[in-house]
Amino acid sequence: MINNKPIHPGASIGHVHLKVANLDRSLEFYCGVLGFELVQRFGDQAAFISAGGYHHHIGLNTWESKGGKPPPYGTTGLYHLAILYPDRPSLADALQRLLEADYPLDGASDHGVSEALYLSDPDQNGVELYRDRPQSEWPRSADGNPSMFTRPLDLRGLLVELKEPN
Repeated sequence: MINNKPIHPGASIGHVHLKVANLDRSLEFYCGVLGFELVQRFGDQAAFISAGGYHHHIGLNTWESKGGKPPPYGTTGLYHLAILYPDRPSLADALQRLLEADYPLDGASDHGVSEALYLSDPDQNGVELYRDRPQSEWPRSADGNPSMFTRPLDLRGLLVELKEPN
């Protein structure tokens, strides 16, 4: 039976823990390219990384997956993890990091309520890097509900955020 009582509005996703094939390769991506900080590492078995000193936003482990292959297309599992950036200049910085590392994007979209970059990590886990627009800027339907869409994101326009003083 489904409980119709909503979850507490203060609940949030605290962290994600990913199975990876090669810990060093994953750390190079998440820390070296995206800029997360290594909080703790357990040899070649696990690592915990964060932004801003939190105990961990992402856990990486090889406990069941060392040397493994990504799940085949058409199977269930994680579609993507989403990393929320606090503002547009921070998202522009993420894009610049990817460009400097020559790391490929799978897509980039403007959803009206947010702007997002899509890519895959070295283990082919989907990764979304995004920023939310303020709710006052969200497109709304006639009844006042958010009206999301998917349009191409102007990457050059996003990178302009890096050139403007803070």
